[in-house]
Amino acid sequence: MYDGIIFDLDGTLWDSTEEVAVAFRKVVKEKYPEIKDEITADILRGLFGQLLDAIAVKLFKSVSEEKAIAVMKECLDYETEYLAEHNGKLYEGLEKTLVELEKKYKLFIVSNCQEGYIQCFFKANPHLEKYFIDFEYPGRSGKPKADNIKMVVERNNLKNPVYVGDTLGDAEAAKKAGLPFIWARYGFGDVKEYDDLIDSPLELIGKLI
Repeated sequence: MYDGIIFDLDGTLWDSTEEVAVAFRKVVKEKYPEIKDEITADILRGLFGQLLDAIAVKLFKSVSEEKAIAVMKECLDYETEYLAEHNGKLYEGLEKTLVELEKKYKLFIVSNCQEGYIQCFFKANPHLEKYFIDFEYPGRSGKPKADNIKMVVERNNLKNPVYVGDTLGDAEAAKKAGLPFIWARYGFGDVKEYDDLIDSPLELIGKLI
């Protein structure tokens, strides 16, 4: 029996790629005309879940790695501001799922994101914040996802938690942290090894309640 559920954010709780693409394109258009790379939601879906510097290098191929990382930082700063106002797309049935799960489990978020990103998710969706006890991310801890999962487990005294995410990176991080993994197949990634899978958040109710 699990005593906690730790969620990834992008591709698991919401899809913010359309809004992030808009925010990134605005920054690049206004400040970096030398960048010629296409920025679309589909491209971002293929990159989300990786560490931010890695995303920067793969997204902004027309400039140096150093420049790409610097531009990414500016894009991320504006992204959190933009998302807090415009929101991403919550997956269908998310709040109903959280309402039911919270009756039985402690709920958490661990995401590979920058400072302010999980906070902007809550700012755009203040009705959801009350369901989550704790969260962690590399923008605050400076650590990779597996270590952030371990931190949440340890400081909340969890004995048998599960991680829910959508990408291979999520699956690998859960494995390194010693947690079983539920694959959110509706998200952005392709995973071959998992302990269970869901095609919508609502399926967690039937599997875990």
